Amino acid sequence: MPASAAAVAPIPSNAENRYEVTRNDLPLSCPMPGMALWNSHPKVYLPVVDDGGESVCPYCGARYVLRD
Repeated sequence: MPASAAAVAPIPSNAENRYEVTRNDLPLSCPMPGMALWNSHPKVYLPVVDDGGESVCPYCGARYVLRD
């Protein structure tokens, strides 16, 4: 595999239980763009409340935490 192909490999979806996101990632969806989708659930958009800055995916339980 060429080095350039390895550098753009997709992030494994549903591989972690907690993801840190920034405002640049909004609107937030699970799985996120750049994640491998072949073994994931349907795409769902998640609200991120400014107060707590967290959201949980109803399909896989992944927790997304707003970092800013």
